[in-house]
Amino acid sequence: MNTLLDAVRAGRCDLVTALITPLTAGERRALLPELTALRREIRTWDWSRRWDAEPTLRALHLAGAACHTGPAAAASWIAARDLRDGRTRDTARPAALLAARDPAWRADVAHRLAARTATVEDDYPLIRALLEGTEAPAPTTDGFVHAWARATTTSTDTNDTTTGRRPRPRPRPLRVALREDPHTAQLVPRLFETAEPAPSLTWYDDPKTPGRWPAELAHLATEGTVPRRALLTGTVNRLLRGGRTGHLAFYTDLLDVLDLTTDERAEHTADWIALAADAPSPTAGRAQQTLTALFEAGRLPADRLAEMSAAVLFRPEKKLVRAQLVLLGKALRRDREDRFTLLPATAAAFGHPDTALQEKALKLVAAHLRPDDDALRADLAFEAEQLGPALRRTAATLLGAIADPAGTTDTEGYEETLPAAPARRPLTTGGRSIAEAVELVAALAKTNAPTTEETETALDLLVRHAHQDRPALAAALLPALADRYWAREDAGHADPAHLSAPELLAAAVLGRLDPADLSPQRPIHGPGFGQHCIHDALQRVTTARAREAALRVLTDPLPFLLATPTWDCGTLEPHDLLTRLTAYARQGATPAPADFAQALLRVRRDPQAAAAADALATGEGRRLAAWLTADGEPAPPTRHVSDQDRGPRTWWGAERPTVPHIVLEVPEHPIIQKEFPVVFHPLGRPRTGTPRCWHWRGQERAHLAVLPQDRETQAVWLLPDLTGCAIDEDRGAGEVLSRLAELGGPAGPALHLAVATGLGARHAEDRLAAVDALLVLAARAELDTALLGRDLAELLRLGTVKPNRLADAARTAAATGAYATTWAFLAGSLPAVLADSPGRGAGELLAVAADCVEHCGPGGPLPEGLAPAAAREGTSQLATQARRLHTALTTTTAG
Repeated sequence: MNTLLDAVRAGRCDLVTALITPLTAGERRALLPELTALRREIRTWDWSRRWDAEPTLRALHLAGAACHTGPAAAASWIAARDLRDGRTRDTARPAALLAARDPAWRADVAHRLAARTATVEDDYPLIRALLEGTEAPAPTTDGFVHAWARATTTSTDTNDTTTGRRPRPRPRPLRVALREDPHTAQLVPRLFETAEPAPSLTWYDDPKTPGRWPAELAHLATEGTVPRRALLTGTVNRLLRGGRTGHLAFYTDLLDVLDLTTDERAEHTADWIALAADAPSPTAGRAQQTLTALFEAGRLPADRLAEMSAAVLFRPEKKLVRAQLVLLGKALRRDREDRFTLLPATAAAFGHPDTALQEKALKLVAAHLRPDDDALRADLAFEAEQLGPALRRTAATLLGAIADPAGTTDTEGYEETLPAAPARRPLTTGGRSIAEAVELVAALAKTNAPTTEETETALDLLVRHAHQDRPALAAALLPALADRYWAREDAGHADPAHLSAPELLAAAVLGRLDPADLSPQRPIHGPGFGQHCIHDALQRVTTARAREAALRVLTDPLPFLLATPTWDCGTLEPHDLLTRLTAYARQGATPAPADFAQALLRVRRDPQAAAAADALATGEGRRLAAWLTADGEPAPPTRHVSDQDRGPRTWWGAERPTVPHIVLEVPEHPIIQKEFPVVFHPLGRPRTGTPRCWHWRGQERAHLAVLPQDRETQAVWLLPDLTGCAIDEDRGAGEVLSRLAELGGPAGPALHLAVATGLGARHAEDRLAAVDALLVLAARAELDTALLGRDLAELLRLGTVKPNRLADAARTAAATGAYATTWAFLAGSLPAVLADSPGRGAGELLAVAADCVEHCGPGGPLPEGLAPAAAREGTSQLATQARRLHTALTTTTAG
């Protein structure tokens, strides 16, 4: 026994094999305790020792596999991750040691190993060796099937006819490997049943190339190894299950290689219809082609074609809908009596977002509807309610009266529908108990991204209760924060740099902070902090105010905070600040400098409140009066176009062209520079924002609440991030923009330019957030559509915004019912799209504009360049939609 353990420790696998082979089952079981003890010992070794002990691990793995006599225990030992090293597993030795076991035992172990998803691919050679000679079926788990497919694809043999040389592995053709594998007939059907396709199935460029899986599976069907029907049924069923487009490509390629007969296609007609309706676009296109072939062969009845059409015409892909309308036209021309079945199906295209497809479907109906088809005409008139306003008038001439309960065809009675502006919630801290304060602080201690409302409420409650009864507050906080390392009585002084704002005040209440660490003279961060990144500067202001409040808790407690917002967005009403300053004067309290400076930045600028502020006859009152009149007004930003590259010259290994973009710069704010605490000075310096800076993520709520009454300045700071979302692959700045629109202060040129840039963002979620911001401004009557249109025109000319992305955003805005608002800003941007060389998506943008005009009918002058575009010949989308918009504008103007 000691000899075996010595061999295992020495990593002598050959000696381990020789020592175990003559042992009986009982003698092998007797070795397990010491082998298990050695395994536990190895687990305690550090990584350096385990790296040197790889031979020991391999020998221990071999010995344990051979000594376990129960199949479950043996499989568990063999599959153990802690007994594996980074090298390829040795299959020959364990297979030889286990070859003498009962065939049923070996098959049981093999199936148990195949059920372990994490290790089945590594153990595949051993599993096959254990199954050899057992006559047991192969495992059918997903992992084993994937491993079998991979091993079959990359299989080798060692046959070498060259004499005098050692045989070397050579790649074995897939066809030979499948023919020689006894489990091929059993495992091939499982290729269509696994949750995900085996990766090795897709290792081909051309599916018809011999030696690749699609071609070889078709060959198996030809020679009868696998029934052709099994391949066809399995493939269709796998496609019906759905999945990612890349995962389904193999199965559609296999169908092409199988080259189905007409009878085989007809047998699965219902399946092709289901795929055409719900499958990803490439798969649906293949199904549509198959059904088209059945129609041309006379094997697709009119009722099945109608069923297919009702599903396909509902899809958003224009290519599929266009092909389906062509197929319907062929069917209607082949047998006019089928119109009673096919024309109602054609009407499904009346609800498609693309008006060109609506028009094509309406023309198809007009071409095949007969004068005496009264019942059919009534049914089609009901479906025609989905058409756009202009087409609805055409349909009314063809089909008769069309119900229009919303009154959308009557542009004179059009009424704009805008979403309601977000309601503001008031912050209330007065009168709330210590228990409520403690509950909120304990919750925020475990929250990564608290809201402004939660943070500010917690700070004010802690300050109020610390001023009234600090011992009682500390007694309540201690058990609630028992899981915080800094709250323990033996923890000593905590480091303020590692605590959030509520935690800072809670630590001060508990006496866990050193006042020297909170001194304003103690730098929050290293030299130069906040000089280059505005987001760091904003965070520094928030941190400095919390440290100041914590220091006052320890030295001179404040009765409450001055800068606590009135509303959840961060805005502070002037009368609330006046009330608090009056209470401070009555109690003889000295305002904290950072807290008062933050209050000034948050207060709503109302010149009518200046007189009451000046009447306080205090220094803070006079500063507030000046801030409410002239001092608080920020200077307008300056604007210029930059063609400097915003980042690396390459993008994903390729040259990235430089795109001109608009840059705004905030001028210096001298009052902030001279009269505010030093920590606020970076907010008053000239700044354009910081490209390639990601500090907004997760902190945008706290940052926006620093200047909730200065959307213009914050829009300048945000613009570089939005420009990155439009020009590059950046994402996420749109969410900040939608929140920025809900704040206070003027909605000037900077905010409008930010919204315009966001409407052209690359990613849909950023465009959607920009639409939200636009609708918020419109609902609050703060949107200047002419200014927004001019900004969009300039961005389109520069290439910062692409027409197709703007079209998507504008369509989303119009779909909310804001047709007049959408047209108002599109009208100013269209001249840039109708220039000499319209960009990709110009026709799509014109289609959205035409939709808006047809719904709201505002009339007005034609955008510059529209008349020449409408006069173009041809049926391109640009020319078609230009004519449509021209007609809509001239019709409403004439009316």
